Amino acid sequence: MLDAILLSFDWKQLLSPEFYIQAGGLWLILFIIFAETGLFVGFFLPGDSLLFIAGIYSDDLAKSFFDTGSPFLNLLEIILLVFLAGVLGNIFGFWFGSKSGPVLFKKKDTWYFKKKHLQQAHDFFEEKGGGALILARFLPIIRTFAPIVAGIVKMEKKKFMLFNMIGSFSWAALMLAGGHYLYKVVLKTYNVDLTHHLEYIIIILVVITTAPVIIKMIRGDKGKKTGQKITEDPL
Repeated sequence: MLDAILLSFDWKQLLSPEFYIQAGGLWLILFIIFAETGLFVGFFLPGDSLLFIAGIYSDDLAKSFFDTGSPFLNLLEIILLVFLAGVLGNIFGFWFGSKSGPVLFKKKDTWYFKKKHLQQAHDFFEEKGGGALILARFLPIIRTFAPIVAGIVKMEKKKFMLFNMIGSFSWAALMLAGGHYLYKVVLKTYNVDLTHHLEYIIIILVVITTAPVIIKMIRGDKGKKTGQKITEDPL
């Protein structure tokens, strides 16, 4: 199956959660979660939609680790593994930020690193405080840079770990359980197999999860322009 996927590979597939599930299964998903929340190059990865769709395939994914024979326990198993990957990813991001954070603010933009993303996470962190680590889990881009910013500002480690664990578990549980149970309810109630309509699910999730980030960026830009006008106004 992997050979067939590689032969028909298209770079656009990197934005498709289903591609990762079919190509690498559970282990690739766990690495992606670690990378998206721990490595600043992981912000482009489809974390939310990947977990939601992974919830639909939770039984199949559990077979590559340990099949409990129970759909609920298989789902719980995947949730705990994703939770662990997310926690470890944030720990690495926190360590990276504490060691090299100041350098990142001086780093020039590249194709995989944009200073504005780091600044957005920094502003979000200052606005929300420690709770930003929980909220950031549900916001693309922000969740990648939030633990790095926490390391930069030297957040207390115990406090960081508390918010890290709460945020990671909430994100994993809601995304995975949401996909798992929505699939079952829709199939049972309307006899519609959501695996045949994954592209629509992905589009909806992308719109829902990116809307807050886009709105915040627009408001931030307007705020900066307003501030500039006030400063430039001689009155």
